[in-house]
Amino acid sequence: MCGIIGLVHPKADDLKLNNASYEVYRALLTLQHRGQDAAGILSYDEERGKFRGEKDLGLVSQVFDLENLEKLKGRMAIGHNRYATVGTDGKADLQPIVTGYPFGVGMVHNGNLVNYHQLAKEFSENYKIQQLTNNDVEVLLNLWCHGVQEKRDWGAEISFEHIKASAKNIFEKAIGAYAIAGLLSGVGLFGMRDPQGIRPLILGKKVWDSEKNIVSHCLVSETNALNFLGFEYVRDIKPGEVIFIQENGEIHSEELATPKSASPCMFEWVYFSAAESSFEGKSIYGVRLNLGRVLGRRARKLIENNVIRPDIVCPVPDTSRTSAIALAESLGLPYREGLIKNRYTQRSFILNTQDKREKAVELKLSPVRSEIEGKNILLVDDSIVRGTTSKKIIQLLKKYGAKDITMAITCPPLRHGCFYGIDFPKESELIANDKNLEEIADYIGANRVIYLDEDDLKEAVEKNELCMACVNNKYPTSIEAGEEFARQRSLSKEGTA
Repeated sequence: MCGIIGLVHPKADDLKLNNASYEVYRALLTLQHRGQDAAGILSYDEERGKFRGEKDLGLVSQVFDLENLEKLKGRMAIGHNRYATVGTDGKADLQPIVTGYPFGVGMVHNGNLVNYHQLAKEFSENYKIQQLTNNDVEVLLNLWCHGVQEKRDWGAEISFEHIKASAKNIFEKAIGAYAIAGLLSGVGLFGMRDPQGIRPLILGKKVWDSEKNIVSHCLVSETNALNFLGFEYVRDIKPGEVIFIQENGEIHSEELATPKSASPCMFEWVYFSAAESSFEGKSIYGVRLNLGRVLGRRARKLIENNVIRPDIVCPVPDTSRTSAIALAESLGLPYREGLIKNRYTQRSFILNTQDKREKAVELKLSPVRSEIEGKNILLVDDSIVRGTTSKKIIQLLKKYGAKDITMAITCPPLRHGCFYGIDFPKESELIANDKNLEEIADYIGANRVIYLDEDDLKEAVEKNELCMACVNNKYPTSIEAGEEFARQRSLSKEGTA
C-alpha cells in the first residue's frame, strides 16, 4: 500500500506554473500515512528536455527540502510514498522509475502484482530484459513499453492509441492490484486502475482561468491530497480504465477491461485511508462511524447478557478513534483517551518487520493511569493481524491497572494472505488463521475479543462488492502465483532474496 500522485500544469506564462514538483511534495506530505519507508519525485524539465528525479529512504520531510525541490523543475511531475510489499529496503527498489526507450516515460504505482516473479522471468527468457530492481513497478513499466512498441509508428506523435495499446498489455498480463500514474516526456500524464478496482485512483483539477481554459489536473491516491492542494474532486478512475491528460489539458479516457464486479479493498475504509478522504463515493470518516455503531450492536448483546460490564470505551489511536466515539455514543458509555499517541512516531502496522512494530508500540503509546486504573475497558482497534502489537498494548494497559479488557475490532478476523498491497501474504503470519476467539484473546492477554463479521462490514461500508479475500478467501483475481510470491517476500524480509 503506497501513496501516489501525478500532476500536470498547463502552459501559462503569466502564472509561471513551473512548480509541479512542489505541489507533488505537498501532496505526498498528506499521503504520508500510506507509506513511510521512502519517498520519491520525478519531474520533466521541458526547457532542458530531460527528467529530473530525487528519491531516498525516509519520510517525505526527510527526503526533500527547498534545495532539491528547486532542482526538480517542470510543469509535470509524479511522486510516491513507499510501503514495501515487494523488494528490499534498499534505494535501488524505490519509485518513481524511468526509462528512455522506446521514449521517455516515468512511472509510479500503488498495489502489488501476484505474478510479478513470473512476469520478470518471462521478460528475461523471452526478451532478454533483465530486472534492474526487485520492484514490481519495473515489470509494469516493461509491459507498458512493450505494448507501445508493437503499436507505434516511429514517425508519428505519441497518441492516446499508443497509450491504450500499452494499457491493454498491462490489463491482459498483470495479475493483482495496481493504480498507476506516469509521465510521458513532453507529452502529458497518464494513469490506469486495475480491472477489479482494488486500489484507488482519483482525478482532480484546479481551474486557474475558466475563460482561457487554463486548468491543472492530477491523479492521486486519496481525496485529502486534493483538498490540501486546492484541487476539485472530479471522479474516481474506473476499474479497468486508462486516462491520458495532455499538456494542454485535453483528457482522453476509455474502459479497456471491464470486470464482472469491482472489488475495492475493504482495508481502505477500515485502516489505510485518511479519515478526511473519500473512496468510491463513501466518506472514510462516515464509514468508520458506521463501523462503530454496528460494533455497538454486538457489544450491547454482551452487556445485556452480563458477559461484559465496561466502564469506558477507549480507542487504540489513531485510526480506531472515530469508531470508538460512535461505539461509546451507541452504548451510552464514557469515551476516554486511555492511550495517548506520540505524534512523532510512525504507523506501526505498516512498518516492515515485527521487531520495528513492537518497538513502535513502546514508543508511540503512553497510558493515562487515571482513566485506566481499576476500569473495565472496551478497547477498540481496527484489526488484529499478527497479534503481537495487540499483546503489547494490553500488557501496557494491565501494567497501569486495567481490571478487565474486551478487545473490540472493527473488521472481521484476518485469516488469509493478501497479495494486493498489504504486507501479510503468508496465512501462517495471521493469528486468526489457526485460532478461535478464545485462543486469540488468550494469546493477546485480553479477557475476550469481539469482531465484526462480513455482513456487518458490508453494512457499514454500504457496499456489497468488496475485496475481503483476507477474511473469506475469495480472491478477485487468480492467485496461482501467490505461493511463490509469498516465498520470495519472506526471503526479501530475511535479506536472502
